[in-house]
Amino acid sequence: MRANTIAVSISTSILTLVVGFLALNFMPSEKQIETQLIRQYDVHDAQFRRSMGVLLGPPIIEGNRVEALLNGDQIFPAMLAAIRGAQKSITFETYIYWSESIGHEFSDALCERARAGVKVHLMLDFVGSMKMDDAALQKMRDAGVQVQRYHKPTWWKLARLNNRTHRKLLIVDGAVGFTGGVGIADQWRGNAQDEKHWRDTHFRIEGPVVGQMQAVFTDNWTKATGKVLDGALYFPPLVARGTMPAQMFSSSPTGGSASMHLMYLLAITAARESIDLSASYFVPDELAIRALVAAAKRGVRVRIITPGTKIDAEVVRQASRERWGRLLEAGVQIAEYQPTMYHVKALIVDALMVSVGSTNFDNRSFSINDEANLNVLDADFARVQVAVFEDDWRRARRMTLATWQNRPWTEKLSGEFFSLFGSQL
Repeated sequence: MRANTIAVSISTSILTLVVGFLALNFMPSEKQIETQLIRQYDVHDAQFRRSMGVLLGPPIIEGNRVEALLNGDQIFPAMLAAIRGAQKSITFETYIYWSESIGHEFSDALCERARAGVKVHLMLDFVGSMKMDDAALQKMRDAGVQVQRYHKPTWWKLARLNNRTHRKLLIVDGAVGFTGGVGIADQWRGNAQDEKHWRDTHFRIEGPVVGQMQAVFTDNWTKATGKVLDGALYFPPLVARGTMPAQMFSSSPTGGSASMHLMYLLAITAARESIDLSASYFVPDELAIRALVAAAKRGVRVRIITPGTKIDAEVVRQASRERWGRLLEAGVQIAEYQPTMYHVKALIVDALMVSVGSTNFDNRSFSINDEANLNVLDADFARVQVAVFEDDWRRARRMTLATWQNRPWTEKLSGEFFSLFGSQL
């Protein structure tokens, strides 16, 4: 009898731990935004820039140059060239990093620079880098690369496994930065020429805003290791390299999880003419839906590109489609990219404000993960990004309200079910 009692007690304790762990994962870390923002200004108004730099922060600073890199054929050579040319320091934070051909190229380049005396710091999300073999990690450590696995699980902190660093940051010598949507895996190779090669955009940045990018990296490095990266190796004097005003915006459950959500809502609310949203994972919450609907109803042209059937997470696609009804009714245009997986993450407002980086348009990015976006307020840069969006739009299939309403009942049922888990998608 006692054995049975002990067994029941153990089973109950295990069940309690599991339920508690799940509850922690689904529980919001901070008070969430509850009310829709009131429209007070346009993105062209000086107040919008002040609010972006003061209410949300950090400040928008002048003198930057930002270059768009389309797909792996442009992205990876530029990143590898910067790494191979490093003289002082390399700080690299990413979500996906796998032991495939491109992963080995990056590892070899990082190892070579570490052996040459360059300070190399590599922050890998534990979940995102699970496909990386231990031998590859050890090879980098042996070469002198300082490797940190973000939120590697320990039994007394299992709940934090759900908080992942989804940021994509590479900073070389504190002077050249890269950010965007790309991960270090072979599906990002090529030029989106078929379904095995994904469509994505990354950005190369020079100018004072690179210091903000470095600060975002060092914040997570300090949290994870307890060590502070400081001095001229990481924060050298930076001079103007262009004319673009920009800020590096970040969010984390440990330091303002709702700030990225608020930034997107603020930009959408300030739109006067157009919103072009590239969303690789689009699961809008109630506030986001209301903000997009309100924009469409006041005459803003709202266009959204999402992945089509070629997607790596069909659950997300089903949950996303379930939420399109009110958007389509309001006149929001939604189209699904056809050739391959669409992994671009970009927001363009009134052909002036552009936000690019790691953030998806979903609750996981807005509330759970660590994210980082580069915000640029420059009409010339925005026009180029609109042209890129137009090219993607031509390769996407438009969803009409009638088609959405008449989708198969099985899809409606699965959409309703998966939408219940929207807070974790």
